[in-house]
Amino acid sequence: MKSQKTTLVRASISFPPDLYETLEEIAKQKKVSLAWVVREASERYAVDETGKNVNRRTQAGHGTGKRRST
Repeated sequence: MKSQKTTLVRASISFPPDLYETLEEIAKQKKVSLAWVVREASERYAVDETGKNVNRRTQAGHGTGKRRST
């Protein structure tokens, strides 16, 4: 059975320098990408604000909290 892939939408986001540094530190501590930290925080915010569960990522390597080996 083939795994279902989720299409991701690319966005360009600007952060204040202090927030960006904090997010980078969190990513480094968790050994995940900065993008993962931002996606995880965004999903949590969306659930908190709407009360609706959002679709979790099913694309390989996304949603696991771990970086893929390169």
